[in-house]
Amino acid sequence: MDFTLTPEQQLLSDGLGKFLDARYDLQVSRDAAKVGEGWQPKIWKAFVEDLGVVGACLPEDIGGFGGGPEELMVVTEALGHALVVEPFVDSVVLGAGLLHATGNPVALAAAGRIAEGEALSALAALEDGSGGVLSRIETSADRDGDEWVLNGTKAVVTTAPLADYLIVSARTVGEPHDPAGVSLFLIDLADGGPKGLELHRLRTIDDRQAADITFTDVRLPADALIADENAIEILEKAWDTATAAVVSEAVGLMRKVFTDTVEYSKQREQFGVPIGSFQVLQHRMVDMHLELEQSVAAQYFAILSLEGSPAERAAAISAAKATVSRAARFIGQNAVQLHGGMGMTEELAIGHYFKRLTAIEYEFGTADAHLARFATATAHIDA
Repeated sequence: MDFTLTPEQQLLSDGLGKFLDARYDLQVSRDAAKVGEGWQPKIWKAFVEDLGVVGACLPEDIGGFGGGPEELMVVTEALGHALVVEPFVDSVVLGAGLLHATGNPVALAAAGRIAEGEALSALAALEDGSGGVLSRIETSADRDGDEWVLNGTKAVVTTAPLADYLIVSARTVGEPHDPAGVSLFLIDLADGGPKGLELHRLRTIDDRQAADITFTDVRLPADALIADENAIEILEKAWDTATAAVVSEAVGLMRKVFTDTVEYSKQREQFGVPIGSFQVLQHRMVDMHLELEQSVAAQYFAILSLEGSPAERAAAISAAKATVSRAARFIGQNAVQLHGGMGMTEELAIGHYFKRLTAIEYEFGTADAHLARFATATAHIDA
């Protein structure tokens, strides 16, 4: 199998890499995440207008450039390598990608705004007690004349405080654990959103903005329904695509962490010699390298399986996420240990990368959850 990038993909990779090296300052981005707006609008504008990154993986009919899974891999790995805080996965992959998949005119218009850099979106899908299963939904949507009435809660919705649009999964028919009956609604958050919608803002361990959301008799117009009670299929595919994107982001993060750790071991001296000359530490870094290479293989497997059958896609994505979750912990923790106490300081990049790797370990499902999903998916393939 040939993993060589096409000339166009290589150009995208080189252009984005050079831009991030020259203009993406780590300290400025961390300040934006910790005490600022949570992102950098000027950088996002450059992603849209100068680099075409936002549209690179989106269909042409909403203003994108028609890129596929390989372009997604190129972009997200580069964003991970630079520890980019801007919500590419949340707003572009999950947001615009899911909106486009519905085929709904209102959703397509919103997706077009995201592709043009005029709006951001967030997906409110998971709930407390759902165990990461998208179909375990208790949030309800009931028809009342020409309107829909939403009631329920959603947990840790990343990017929600920054979003212009909120995509909400709610049950319109069926029982709480029934895959059938899950519908999607699009909420315009202009002027704070509709009455009864409350965002309880919080920050994640890696300094991203998020919110727990409560819906109390939230009334929405009829056209807010963008996908009917069979929406679980497109929702799961968009979720898998976003999971593959985060896997690729993690590879970029781990490449940076591993490279910086090796360089540090060549410079830091103990007993008059570089610590990299100690055989026990060399063995530790070899183990880190092996975890990284396994993650790269899992990344390719996931990306190339996105267009497969639902069972094949689920198996590949879950195998990749379980692999990367293990590697993220191993590489992150060992990088910090090899740097000593300074590994967790605000001044050193390693500590910030470690926080993001820790978040990715649990984001879009834990290793245990994905191992269980992998077992289920492979059983269906074998059958």
